[in-house]
Amino acid sequence: MAVLQMKKIHICALKNNRKQILEYLQRKGNVQTCKEEDADIFRRMDTGNARIAFEKRAQTAQQALKLLNSYAPEKKGLLSSFEGKRQVKLTDYSAMEANSEAALSKAEQILSLSRTIAEQEANALRLEVQRDTLGPWLDFDLPMNYQGTRAAKAMIGSIPQPLTLDEICAMLAQTKPELEAYTIEIISADAEQTCLFAVCPQAQADLLEDALRQNGFSRPSLQTSLTPAQYNAKLTEEIDESRAQVEAARKQLTEFGESRRELELLHDYYAMRADKYEVLGGLLQSNHVFFLNGYVPAREADALQQALLERFDCVVELEDIPEEEDAPVLLQNNAFAAPTEGVLASFGLPKKGEIDPTSIMAVCYYFLFGLMLSDAAYGLIMALGCFFLVKKYRNMSPGMKQMLTMFIYCGISTTFWGIMFGSYFGDAATVIAEHFFGKTFVIPPVWMAPLDDPMRMLIFCFLFGILHLFLGLGIKGYMQLKNGQVADFFCEVFVWFLLLLGLIFMLLPSELFRSISQMDISFPPVVNTIATVFAIAGALGIVVFAKRSTKNFGVRLALGAYELYGATSWLSDVLSYSRLLALGLATGVIATVINQMGAMVGSGVVGAIAFTLVFILGHTLNLAINVLGAYVHTNRLQFVEFFGKFYEGGGSAFKPFNASTKYITITEEK
Repeated sequence: MAVLQMKKIHICALKNNRKQILEYLQRKGNVQTCKEEDADIFRRMDTGNARIAFEKRAQTAQQALKLLNSYAPEKKGLLSSFEGKRQVKLTDYSAMEANSEAALSKAEQILSLSRTIAEQEANALRLEVQRDTLGPWLDFDLPMNYQGTRAAKAMIGSIPQPLTLDEICAMLAQTKPELEAYTIEIISADAEQTCLFAVCPQAQADLLEDALRQNGFSRPSLQTSLTPAQYNAKLTEEIDESRAQVEAARKQLTEFGESRRELELLHDYYAMRADKYEVLGGLLQSNHVFFLNGYVPAREADALQQALLERFDCVVELEDIPEEEDAPVLLQNNAFAAPTEGVLASFGLPKKGEIDPTSIMAVCYYFLFGLMLSDAAYGLIMALGCFFLVKKYRNMSPGMKQMLTMFIYCGISTTFWGIMFGSYFGDAATVIAEHFFGKTFVIPPVWMAPLDDPMRMLIFCFLFGILHLFLGLGIKGYMQLKNGQVADFFCEVFVWFLLLLGLIFMLLPSELFRSISQMDISFPPVVNTIATVFAIAGALGIVVFAKRSTKNFGVRLALGAYELYGATSWLSDVLSYSRLLALGLATGVIATVINQMGAMVGSGVVGAIAFTLVFILGHTLNLAINVLGAYVHTNRLQFVEFFGKFYEGGGSAFKPFNASTKYITITEEK
C-alpha cells in the first residue's frame, strides 16, 4: 500500500556513448525522461525526420505482417493469446541492425506482391465486365467498329427495348417517312434491349441514324477491329493471365510466411529506434557531451547509477524530488493487492498527498465480487482456470497476468461465499440425485441460503455497504490526521460519524426496521439516549462547521443546512449495495432454472445426455454473464460509493523510456 518514492536522475556523458547509453536505458525501462529548459550553450538535435523515417519503416513491417496474416495465416492454438511476447536474445536483436535492410526489402516485396494482386484482380474484373458486354454480339461476324463501304453506311448498336424487325421498320417509317432504302438485321434481343445491324446508302445515312437515335439507338462502347468472338477469346486470355499472376503472387506471399518472425523483430527494432530518437530530440547537447534528466524509482536508483558508471564514461547524479514538484506515480503492493492496481489506475492514480488505497480496496473488491457471484463451483472453475493459465503461459503480458491473478482471488472469494450459501452449480446436486437416482440429497449452507431468506440477506448487504462506506470515510479522516488537518478531520469526518452512527442506532430498534427485517432489536434506554445525542450533535456540527470558511454566519448556517441535506446521498449509497443481493440471486436462480430445464427430458440415457448438454451450455453462459456482471458492478461500488468518500486521483503515471515492443521481449545474457 504505497506510492513508490521517486528520485531525479541527471546523466552527463560523451556524445560517442550516447547511442549505447540510450539503448541500455531503453532495455532497463526504469527511467522516465523529462525535458529541461533550454540553455544558451547547448542545443537540441532535430530528430523529427529520422523518427518519422523509422516509424514509416515500422509501419511497412506491420503492413507486411498484416498481409501475411491474410494470405499465410499462422496456425495458433485456442489459448495462444495468453502466450505473450516472444523472447529474443540481445545478440539476436543486435544482429538486426546489420540485417535490417534485407528484412525491410522482404517487407517491401510483400507489399509489392499485395499491390500486384490488387491490380491484377481489378484488371480481371474490368476485363470480365467487358466480356459480359460482348454476350449479345457473339453471333455477329463483323468487327465492332465496322463502318461500311464507300457506297453503303453500316451502323451497329442497340435499342433499349425488345422489338421485332417489323416493329423497327414501322417505327422508322413513322419517324422518317422519307427514308426509303435500308436493311436491318437483328443480332440478338432480350427483355432489356435489341441489338441490331443496319445498312443503307451513304446518301441516306444521316436520315437512318437520326431515325434510329430518336428511338433510343446507341452504339456499343466497345469499339475494336476484331469480331466479337475474336475479342471475347482475347479477353478470356487476358483474364486468365491476370488470374495466373494473382495466383503466382499469392504463392510467393505464402512462401514469405517463413519470414514472419524476422518481420516481427524488424517492426519492433524500428519502433524502438523511433522511441529512442524521440528521446534523443529532447536531450541538451554540445559538440562533445549530452545531458539526460529524468525520474527513476528510488529503490532502483543506486543500482542504476552504479551500472551506468561501470559501463560508460559518464557522470550520474541522483537528487530528491523538490516538495513543490509533482513526481510521476508508480504503485508498489504485495502479491495479494497488486492484481487490483489496474482497477485503481482505470479510475485514477493517487495525486500528491493521497495514499495508495489498493491494499484496502483489494480486500473489499474480492469480498464484494465473491458475494455477487456466490457459487462455489463457479468460483472453483474460475480460480483453477486462471491459475492454470498464469502458470502455463509465463511470458504473457503483465497486464493480462495481473488481471488473471485478480480473478484467481475473486474465484477463491466466490468459492467461499458459495460454500456459505450452499450453492454448487445452483442446486445441481439435489436435482441430479432426485431425477437420476431417486434420492434426496441436499448440501446445506454453512450460513444461509439467500433464495430462502432474501430479506435477511438484503439486510446483511446493507450492513456490508455501510461498513464499506464507513471505511472510505475513515480513510479520509486518516489522511487528514496524517497531514495535520485536525480541524478538517473534526468538521468533515468526525461529525459525520456521529450523525450516521446515531441515526443507525436510532433506526435499529424502530418498528420500521422490525417490519422490514423481521428482526427484533432492542437497546437499553441509555444506548437510545446516546444515539439521539450523537445524531443531534453530528447534525449541529455539520450545520455549524461544514462551511466554516464563510464569514457571514447566516449564510454559513444556510449552507451548512444544505450540507446536512447531503445525508440523503448516504441513503442512496447504501441502497446501491442491494445489487449484492440482486446479482447473487440472479446467479442462483438462473443456475437452478438451467438444472430444472436439463432434467425435463427424463431420467433415461437420453435424459442423461440431454441434461449433460444443457448443463454444460447453460452453466457456461451463466458463468460468463454473471462474471461480467459481478466485475462491472464491483467496479462501480468501488468507483462511485467507496472512492467517492475520500479519493480523487489524478496522479500522472510513471511512463519509463523502455522497449515498447509489440512482438518480442529482449533478454540479456548474464
